[in-house]
Amino acid sequence: MAADARRFTPILLIAFAASAQSWIPQESGTTASLRGVSAVDSKTVWASGTKGAYLRTTDGGATWHAATVPGAADLDFRAIRAFDEKTAIVLSAGPGEKSRVYKIAGDQARLVFTNPDPKGFFDGLTFWDASHGILIGDPVDGRFVIFTTADGGESWKRQKGPSALANEGAFAASNTCLIVRGAREAWFGTGGARVFHSLDGGETWSVARTAMPSGQSAGIFSLAFSDGRHGIAVGGDYTKPKEAAPVAITNDGGKSWSAGGSTSGYRSGVAYFADQKMWIAVGTSGSDVSVDDGRTWKSFDSGDYNALTVAVGGAWVVGPRGATAKFKPGE
Repeated sequence: MAADARRFTPILLIAFAASAQSWIPQESGTTASLRGVSAVDSKTVWASGTKGAYLRTTDGGATWHAATVPGAADLDFRAIRAFDEKTAIVLSAGPGEKSRVYKIAGDQARLVFTNPDPKGFFDGLTFWDASHGILIGDPVDGRFVIFTTADGGESWKRQKGPSALANEGAFAASNTCLIVRGAREAWFGTGGARVFHSLDGGETWSVARTAMPSGQSAGIFSLAFSDGRHGIAVGGDYTKPKEAAPVAITNDGGKSWSAGGSTSGYRSGVAYFADQKMWIAVGTSGSDVSVDDGRTWKSFDSGDYNALTVAVGGAWVVGPRGATAKFKPGE
């Protein structure tokens, strides 16, 4: 009996940890489909989406204030990186010149960069600090497109991106196919089920394979790390949203990846919520949580969400039709 109790304790703990968690919906003030979200702290959160929309809260989501970038009604802002309650960078994803970067200061939005490649398509953007950032785009002429900035997004420098496999690209699903850590480290995942890793601010890249599904509609959609060594990759096939999706885990900073558990469906976003010592994954068919570094996952919500963000004191998700919600921990 004692041996059996010890054997099942981890499973019981996971079930207990996920039993009462939920997303508490908030009123966003927009009907745009939201895919970008970025928390500065427990009070200040920004989000972005279709029809040139962006929004922010400075009270943890009790009230959101929505706005649109003038002249950007046909743009889809799938990425946002917030710096404080007044400043953020947004990136639109689209073919050619529909991929752009705007800088928002106060109530003013200013175009700072337009995709120079007619055949290009931007997928994500993030920053190490307020000055140094990086963006990724689908391959052009066989190489992933990488641009970096050292002046807060005012100017962007093309780097020699790594070679891509045939038909390999990244996914502009949640702005977390590309992530950064520390001062110069970066990773991005692809539809080829591969993870690229840079230690020098995006100038050079190594690559590691995972055993996750790959293809035009499948692959790695999101990456997250809890520290410099432990990370998780999630994804699946967005055309099969309710099909269980394998997860990949790394314990060596992304040099190698092994099989973890499976989420209960396709997941476009993952994050480590340090406050609760847990991983959260979200997608169009629901949300899952893991308290054992990705080895097992428990579904706790069936809502339709595209992306999530975490900060000390809170976690938020965004989705279609202006959906925003805040995480409520289990008790």
